[in-house]
Amino acid sequence: MTEKPKSSESTAGGLEELASAPLPTAFGEFQLRVFRWNDPDAHPGLSDEHIALVRGDVAGKTGIAVRVHSECLTSEVFSSLRCDCREQLLFAQDTIADRGEGVILYLRQEGRGIGLANKIRAYALQDAGADTIEANRLLHLPDDARQYDVAAAMLQELGVKSIRLMTNNPSKISELEELGIDVIERLPIHIPANPHSAAYLETKRRRFQHELPSHTLNPKVSDPEKN
Repeated sequence: MTEKPKSSESTAGGLEELASAPLPTAFGEFQLRVFRWNDPDAHPGLSDEHIALVRGDVAGKTGIAVRVHSECLTSEVFSSLRCDCREQLLFAQDTIADRGEGVILYLRQEGRGIGLANKIRAYALQDAGADTIEANRLLHLPDDARQYDVAAAMLQELGVKSIRLMTNNPSKISELEELGIDVIERLPIHIPANPHSAAYLETKRRRFQHELPSHTLNPKVSDPEKN
């Protein structure tokens, strides 16, 4: 009989570790740790299982490079050109590999927390002329339903003292700081837009106040072999 993986003791908010194993990747070896987040108040689009991809010994250290990344099935699995999520994830892995240590928190909150089916419904509305925020509102959904309590709990469980956060999103920094995470620096991620993602990235810059330089928003023709 196969034994169930042992769980660590639950931490604040109901976090428990379910499994851990080395993961060889194109960027070197990481430790993949799976956590369960038990939160009855979580948005329906938030799964209860989340991943910490850890490179090096980060416990007790300061200034660790961290990417808090929300799941994007369409880009990360199917190479969608509608967004830059896949490229941001690869950038984070590459950056951490260069530094020799760091953490990617892969949160299972598809479509900014509204779930996969609603995300695809929003795509259809965007194709009819709505931007990403307008599409969510037409579906009577929040502009951004993501929650970062689980990310803060995972960082605390990993023993990280302070972080350098890879993000273009100032609100992600403030939300993590409100949850007790010491963010000492923002590390920008500048992914050039393609013809399919340019309008979406412009909406993120204009309406979500993401810090995106204008030169990255000029659409560039994508090579499918590089996406």
